[in-house]
Amino acid sequence: MTHLSAASVPLARGPQDQAVTLHFPDNLLLPLLLGEHDRNLVRIEQGLGVRVSCRGNRIAVAGEAARVGQAQAALKELYRRLQRGEGIAGPDVDAAMRLAQPEAPEGRLPLADLPAIRTRRGAVGPRTAGQATYMDLLGSAEMVFAVGPAGTGKTYLGVAQGVAMLQAGRVDRLVLSRPAVEAGERLGFLPGDMKEKVDPYLRPLYDALGDMLPAEQVARRIGTGEIEVAPLAFMRGRTLAHAFVILDEAQNTTPVQMKMFLTRIGEGTRMVITGDPTQIDLPPGQRSGLADALATLEGLEGIGVVRFDQSDVVRHPLVARIVAAYDRRDLVRRDGQERDGDETGRAGSRRARVAPGKDDGTAQ
Repeated sequence: MTHLSAASVPLARGPQDQAVTLHFPDNLLLPLLLGEHDRNLVRIEQGLGVRVSCRGNRIAVAGEAARVGQAQAALKELYRRLQRGEGIAGPDVDAAMRLAQPEAPEGRLPLADLPAIRTRRGAVGPRTAGQATYMDLLGSAEMVFAVGPAGTGKTYLGVAQGVAMLQAGRVDRLVLSRPAVEAGERLGFLPGDMKEKVDPYLRPLYDALGDMLPAEQVARRIGTGEIEVAPLAFMRGRTLAHAFVILDEAQNTTPVQMKMFLTRIGEGTRMVITGDPTQIDLPPGQRSGLADALATLEGLEGIGVVRFDQSDVVRHPLVARIVAAYDRRDLVRRDGQERDGDETGRAGSRRARVAPGKDDGTAQ
């Protein structure tokens, strides 16, 4: 186990600075914790702005007190991963730092007790506070809405939970669906039979399945009907019982389509609806079924909603910066439109007050 071998020691740099030393007794795990050429420690130094050094089985961390505590918690969690037989890569280090943030939501589970989805290919754990909340809901709520930008794991974690429940025999089928809406392009008539026409729209769902199950098992389960990947239009008229059902890219549904899909739920079924309200590909003026459903259903018993933001993006650090940049631009545009509207309103009021007319008492 990990031991804190010394009390916090103040540094000379300032009253808020601190130093701690951690002892990691397993000589076989320590090199994996450090990473090749200490790259994991360097990642923590750069990510948290602390100073990290290793001597023997001891790792010293120094810097601002809050950041030192975050680094300490991250190192302990990474060591626990190694003790469980799990590997460590760069994204795992980033995840441990994010989940150790001191400003994390109050009441959140300790790092060691965070939920994990267990599949035959290993455990899938949360990498952000938002993902931890999502995974809690996936295990408890009958219907979950996951809303947020690309790269936050909405679809991936949903598929992981579905695969885990299918393998455990808790559901009979895994049903994955998407609306077949072109993302701003006009692809024209696609060649081939119906499957060949719709498969390009469903490719991301196949990719997520491929990360959870061997390709031959995916093909076999699709052949037996245990896994079904189909466009949203194929859901009409059905009742889905004892199934785990995922609707991806739900922002591209209409309100009518969304109501149709949600009312397919049958006995013993779990539903997950994922989408990004900032990437709607519907025709101009068409209301999104996802926004309509959230406005109508949020707060109902049995329905859980989790909203991700750029801090939950785990795909690539640049993705989080791109999302943040677009959010800032949209905020500036909204502020500008509000100011323009206020100015227009005030100008109209001034014109109404000074405009002469026969009925306003000012005509001569």
